Amino acid sequence: MNKKNITTLLLLITINLNLVAQNSSLFIGGIAHLGNGEKISNSVISVVDGKFDIVADLSKIRIDPEAFDTIYKIYGKHIYPSFIVPNTTLGITEIGQVKATHDFDETGKINPNIRSIIAYNPQSKIVETVITNGVLLAQVTPNGGLISGQSSVMYLNGWNWEDAVCREDDGIHLQWPSSYYNTGWWAEQGDTKKNKTYKKTIKEIHRLFEKALAYSNESNVMDLKMESMKGLYKGTKTLYVHANYASDISDAIDVCNLYKIKKIVLVGAEDALKVSDKIKENNISIILNRIHRLPKNEDENIYAPFSQAKKLSELGILYCLSYEGDMEAMGARNLPFTAGTTVAYGLDYELAVQSISLNAAKILGVDNKIGSIEINKEATFFISDGDALDIRSNNVTHIFIKGNSISTDNHQKRLFNKYRKNK
Repeated sequence: MNKKNITTLLLLITINLNLVAQNSSLFIGGIAHLGNGEKISNSVISVVDGKFDIVADLSKIRIDPEAFDTIYKIYGKHIYPSFIVPNTTLGITEIGQVKATHDFDETGKINPNIRSIIAYNPQSKIVETVITNGVLLAQVTPNGGLISGQSSVMYLNGWNWEDAVCREDDGIHLQWPSSYYNTGWWAEQGDTKKNKTYKKTIKEIHRLFEKALAYSNESNVMDLKMESMKGLYKGTKTLYVHANYASDISDAIDVCNLYKIKKIVLVGAEDALKVSDKIKENNISIILNRIHRLPKNEDENIYAPFSQAKKLSELGILYCLSYEGDMEAMGARNLPFTAGTTVAYGLDYELAVQSISLNAAKILGVDNKIGSIEINKEATFFISDGDALDIRSNNVTHIFIKGNSISTDNHQKRLFNKYRKNK
């Protein structure tokens, strides 16, 4: 190697070392909601190489600001870990009335091999409107059929799905049949009727899991659908069971236990409190249905959905909040405000923050790196001028994903500014 090449190489090494050394930020004076149930009213937080390095009370620690490249003085502002929206079609749907933009419902009834991750569109205009409310990760989930497919946990930022993935193929989604159905609509509840095909569908589920269990033990023939389900028996994938009625939840737990499914999460679980003993006994977590909804039955207390989180918390059942339902992709930005509603109905504020951060991360199996502001965890968080759970005061000023600053601009803001200027 000649002298010119050696000099160039040394220069590149020096530049790279300087870049590494300069990758540090300090946040002083913020009200830190750590996501693990704790709060620091006057915090000092540092981020080095994309991870939290210091998380402390400013009055109890001495810091040399000159040791950091960037300093944020955020006195009176609020710091939160990333909010996480589970069980959503965000990123795999765009326009409700344009079917070509729907990539969440595959043809066929049993599709455990279908992967939502390869359909995920990080350039979605909806995605950028969601992150500006502090929701920085999503469990992108298919729906439809009996076995909808596999979800993946995605960062709401990236050039492509490979760039955006947080946890690939975290679990399989089973749409448990409903034993009853309502004949009315959301504004006027009709009669509740028994589902005559319920038992037939349960038998179909039995046959499916019998086959999958046998395949997981020993098989010499490749079957893509059965191969996709092997992780359920090895404990590397979670079975997400979508069920709401108490009797359906109980039946689903029995079937999962019979076929030795290692990790089970209930999704929806509107009647969870009626079978809470069985849920707790089997150490099952819950992704709750949207808080902002009417009760399933017309004779229930109209405030029941708002207080469900507090009651589950008191019972010691791990749960998180979702935004499943009509307009769930674009509505995912409202997830923080549903957590705010649980506070209005008795849940401790920091536990409400936890219900859309660390709790969600635990249920989705990514709490080792995200979900809370703790030393050595990934610096995926945001700063708001006001209370992020209150629609009146939430104003996200800074967003960081893996320590990298992300723009707070979005399509809606650009349109607002465009037409405001042309008034």
